[in-house]
Amino acid sequence: MPESSSPLPHACDVLVVGAGPAGSACAQWLARAGWDVLLADQQAFPRDKVCGDGLIPDTHAALRRLGVYDEVAALATPVTHVRCVGPRGGHVEVPGTLSVLPRKTLDHVLVRAAQRAGARLLAPLRFESPLLDGDRVVGARLRAGDVLHDITARWVVLATGAVPQALMAAGLCDRHTPSGVALRAYVRNDTLAHAHPFARSQLQMAWHGRLRGGYGWIFPAPGGLYNIGAGLTGSHIKQRNGKGRMQPRNLRAMFDAFCEVYAPAAELMRGGELVGEVKGAPLRCSLLGARWSRPGLLATGEAIGSTYAFSGEGIGKAMETGLLAAEALLQSRDAPDGEVQQRYAAALGALQPKFDWYEIASRVNVHPWLADFVVWRARRSPRILRRMSGVLEETQSPGHLFTVRGMTKLMFE
Repeated sequence: MPESSSPLPHACDVLVVGAGPAGSACAQWLARAGWDVLLADQQAFPRDKVCGDGLIPDTHAALRRLGVYDEVAALATPVTHVRCVGPRGGHVEVPGTLSVLPRKTLDHVLVRAAQRAGARLLAPLRFESPLLDGDRVVGARLRAGDVLHDITARWVVLATGAVPQALMAAGLCDRHTPSGVALRAYVRNDTLAHAHPFARSQLQMAWHGRLRGGYGWIFPAPGGLYNIGAGLTGSHIKQRNGKGRMQPRNLRAMFDAFCEVYAPAAELMRGGELVGEVKGAPLRCSLLGARWSRPGLLATGEAIGSTYAFSGEGIGKAMETGLLAAEALLQSRDAPDGEVQQRYAAALGALQPKFDWYEIASRVNVHPWLADFVVWRARRSPRILRRMSGVLEETQSPGHLFTVRGMTKLMFE
């Protein structure tokens, strides 16, 4: 039975489909303002979500805005640096305000906050199709087991993540394939921190020729666990029919290669205990691959590509886009659909340059020797190291490091 103490409702002001960071943020913001909000998810909570689990400064800012930062900070593992490792083994430690918390816990915190604000959670319910009045979306058809349930709404917000089926059903999908893929595992290893004291205080990201097209990571999770994974960005090549095709890379082989070429990863896996399964998931990046809205419906979060192509980080931007969707509705409560859509598009458009710069910066994943070069220069220049920290804080553009002009400046600073 869905998580509801009463029979399933038939109508609301806003139906938010997907209770991840984007959907929960949107639902909380609208419920705070007194709107009748239903928040539906295809899984009961708490539930797992494949992710690197790293929380960077934009995530912390969104958590503060939502009033849950202290709760999350009490549960998360705090870290002070990102350790960037080039193919030749050189590394630089980039300072930042960072932490790690598994999505199973984080998403549950965010859902509970939305419920405290007044949103009603309905789960497990899967989105089947929009309800239409002409071309306008006026609700959604949801499935619980073999039972279909129709809910009408003034607006529907689709926050269903990178899997394309809901986007396709809603008529918003421009590209069926994702932007990238990632594979992660949780591993317990009580001796790793003795061999590598930085293992519990830093996010580790490594580039290597055998990881070409992506990178590997080790993040220290609560409870003595480590989140270890490999990500492949730009993993799908778009074709004219919109479906795309997968690049000829085996992600599990890439994960295994990371565990061979990066010593801490090798030690983690060799002496560690795997907790749960090794799982993979698609990524949608750079605000590409889907239309952002149609009359009566807004899409948000990773469904519209809220993940950065360079780093694969998307939690903070998912919440940010969810809040932008809520604000577009609140600011245009009784306005025509077109005004709401335009307001939302303008807000996302203001974010687009950041995603474009990160798309440019993702060339380091294709040409890992660039990581060696930037690490080499940052080890010799406090100013460049501050720039790298500024990229984490979003006060500096990553394009200043990875464009031809930016790299020329790096060479001579």
